[in-house]
Amino acid sequence: MTIAAAFLAACEAELAALKPGNVHVYAPGHGMTEADFRRSATAVAPGLCTTGAGLGRRVLDAVTATREVVGQNTNLGIILLCAPLAMAAESRPHDLRAALCRTLAASNVVDASLAFQAIALAAPGGLGDAARHDVRAPATVTLPEAMALAAHRDRIAYQYAHDFADVFEIGLRFFGAARIRWADAWAIAALYLRFLATFPDSHVQRRHGVAAAEAVQQEARRMEAAYTAAADPAALQPELLAWDARLKARGINPGTSADLTVATLFAHKLEDLAGRAR
Repeated sequence: MTIAAAFLAACEAELAALKPGNVHVYAPGHGMTEADFRRSATAVAPGLCTTGAGLGRRVLDAVTATREVVGQNTNLGIILLCAPLAMAAESRPHDLRAALCRTLAASNVVDASLAFQAIALAAPGGLGDAARHDVRAPATVTLPEAMALAAHRDRIAYQYAHDFADVFEIGLRFFGAARIRWADAWAIAALYLRFLATFPDSHVQRRHGVAAAEAVQQEARRMEAAYTAAADPAALQPELLAWDARLKARGINPGTSADLTVATLFAHKLEDLAGRAR
């Protein structure tokens, strides 16, 4: 399996899981469909996984490709999380996280400038203006440095400032155990719930405010408890779909939790790929 194939497989697996409030095979949402995400993944994989390409170039090429095929932002968070993972995986490292840290440390202001262009092009909901290092202005610092200033309000930025802690310390650890207990699609749904229950989703917070994000987090905690206690999580499907419908009716999309789910699945596949190469 190539790095690009691993990325596509991660995106496909995430779509197959029932993720309340997000787009999945069970229901569309927020003006987007399952097909939009499939087309987006197929379009961005070549640029995102181009051997030898710099971090900023990967991000900009992927965002540009997305705009060309679906005309809207379906995957900025996925791109920002998966581009450095793809870059780090090129050497088939024994330690993917250590390679990721080296990748981030080696990035420069040019990478940040290209990534700023990509973010401005994607125009994610609730982006707003920043007093320092606004993406609409030329970059003067590296991407990890710029992300560090936004880490307190954006969980994607937090990953750049904390060596992808949520992916490696929460996501991969939880998913490894979840796969033992549940079939893949339900293990992935559990992974999404774990992210959603662990911290307020920053996409929800940007669009709807702190109180709304915290309310969704509390609901996720209740759902996760029921999920964990269930003999078969498939029995909870009607309840999960009802919650999904309520969130979508209010325009609430926990997109950051879904992005972290994709990144975790991609990292899992990349670690497996590196292990097979050895």
